[in-house]
Amino acid sequence: MSNIDQLATNAEAIANKLGIHKFDIYGSTVDETSVQVDQGEPKQVKASNRSSVTVRVWNDAHSMGITSTSDIDPTGLELALQTAHEASFFGVKEHVPDFSPEATAPIPDEPQEKIGLAPVSELLQHLVGAEKQLMEAHPAIKGVPYNGLAQRDTGRFYLNSQGATRNETRSYTSIYLYSKTEEEGKKPRSAGAYRISRSLEQLDIQGCLQETAEKTISHLNYQKIKSGKYRVVFSAEAFLSLLGAFSNLFNAQSILDKQSLSTPDSLGTEIASPLLSFCDDALHSANIAATLFDGEGTPTRRVPLIDNGVLSGFLHSAGTAKRMNAQPTGHANIGAKVTVSPHFYYVFPGVAAAQQYSLETAENVILIDDLQALHAGVKALQGSFSLPFDGWLVNGEQRTSIESATVAGDFLELLKSIIFVEPEAELTPAGVCPRVWVDSLSITGE
Repeated sequence: MSNIDQLATNAEAIANKLGIHKFDIYGSTVDETSVQVDQGEPKQVKASNRSSVTVRVWNDAHSMGITSTSDIDPTGLELALQTAHEASFFGVKEHVPDFSPEATAPIPDEPQEKIGLAPVSELLQHLVGAEKQLMEAHPAIKGVPYNGLAQRDTGRFYLNSQGATRNETRSYTSIYLYSKTEEEGKKPRSAGAYRISRSLEQLDIQGCLQETAEKTISHLNYQKIKSGKYRVVFSAEAFLSLLGAFSNLFNAQSILDKQSLSTPDSLGTEIASPLLSFCDDALHSANIAATLFDGEGTPTRRVPLIDNGVLSGFLHSAGTAKRMNAQPTGHANIGAKVTVSPHFYYVFPGVAAAQQYSLETAENVILIDDLQALHAGVKALQGSFSLPFDGWLVNGEQRTSIESATVAGDFLELLKSIIFVEPEAELTPAGVCPRVWVDSLSITGE
């Protein structure tokens, strides 16, 4: 990534030459190496260096044009600014995007250092070793069909003609293991786990391997389950999957587009059990891939969304915030249209529960570990879901894997039916969340 100050100087000089008075530029680069293995041999080795730069220009009539480029030397930058300026005369006339009022606000002064990518041979050695240990964990485990070890160096910047300059770099490494069993006369069973860290040296490969093996082995002796209403416990990953599937609840752009279960007047209403609190926290200490600003240069922050069961906030871009008389929250993505998306979910207990629950003493409770087919089984605008899942029927210390079943319900009713949010949280790819207990949901078995 070019030096941000030099890029800003070049852009300002070129804009003056072209008679452009208002512009901004957002760019990102990703330097990535990833490997996959199959039965001890490399299956796929990929290395890529991707970069993209988005240039927006406003003309004197206050309409905006946008273009993208990967060339930010003076010649490429001049062509991009000129193209965006020409496009501005065909831009939208209503709700024209504008600079974020917080594009020049201070951001945390965090040390930023790229760790540097490890050699591919070292990645393969670690992943082949993990696959071998996983297959040796139990005779029934015959393969690890889905696996990956990836490392990324990322860089992002934002600048505009009012003097805003942002720049950040990040490095992180992740591993994913998903094993599969084969036993005569039985259905294949599978399970997976994920870990992420700043560097390969800090990556908990053994923890990922152990979790994958334990989950896979626990599914070997499966049984059918009767259909009916059950008390359900969602794992951290499963609950965050549901929150993500119904994220239109908190998305200001979806609300303005009337593609949400919420309306602008929903703020302050009780939509969940008071036992639940939930926020989007890009700067959470567990968020390895944290970002300090969004595509419009707005600083990211912790945004409360549900506070003791009450809907307390929405995720905003500068444009949605202006239309809803709010403040931008640092969730904008620049493109042909400015979109809004979450960063990192953080779920935690709200009001103290009158009664606490434990899986060690639970009777006839279903623990859902992983929800599947969210692309097909969720009706986000109706609030309903019907999803296959992996999980167990829990009776005290005995856990029986469920052969195949689906869980169905209404998401808003589910939120209000929460009876316990456990105190201990778990890190997942989508955020930090504890197990969440729901009083009653419909389960359809064989």
